Amino acid sequence: MPIDSSRQRILQLIAETGKNRPVSAVVLNSNVDEIYKPILPDAVTCFRNELESINGQCILCEDEPDLYSRLRSFVEQAKFPYLYCRDSYIAGQLGKCNIPFSNTDSDFENMQAGITGCELLIARTGSVLVSSATESGRQMNVFPPVHIVLAHVSQLVNYPEDAYNAIQEKYGDSLPSTISTITGPSRTADIEKTLVLGAHGPKEFVVFLCKE
Repeated sequence: MPIDSSRQRILQLIAETGKNRPVSAVVLNSNVDEIYKPILPDAVTCFRNELESINGQCILCEDEPDLYSRLRSFVEQAKFPYLYCRDSYIAGQLGKCNIPFSNTDSDFENMQAGITGCELLIARTGSVLVSSATESGRQMNVFPPVHIVLAHVSQLVNYPEDAYNAIQEKYGDSLPSTISTITGPSRTADIEKTLVLGAHGPKEFVVFLCKE
């Protein structure tokens, strides 16, 4: 049988098999309460405990003035020469509070710490959900040795499903090209099961969480 005829016969068999195959769907009716541990004692405490359990830091702040005051102390104590920032609102607040920052390309590769906002926080996993739609873009979530995130309690949701639904509702059919979650500092334990932080991204991950 010629090669072209054999090919056509194979394609025909595949098509016929597909037509005759019964269609079935698996419907999962599991409640999130059956999958995850409960949010205890509250969403804010749950988020902080989960993040700190994976070597992250969560600094609770009463309001924005308190947040930037604590941030200035954090920067001074760590002796960062500047924070790298691409978010125009955050940059404006840093300038008002006399916190040194830069957004020039020449300072990008030499940064010791970068600062960004985020889309949402997930209480149950202590995760931060980010997307490429923000001014910070993709690089700022993986390149800084120390990644500082500024967030508000209003951005806090209970479970990953809540975060994905909120993102879908926010962007509709124009979803960002990248949506991802950050759960603590970058880590690996591939070599002799020894935990190493900062393997493929930031070695320190700090969330300043504003209550108001």
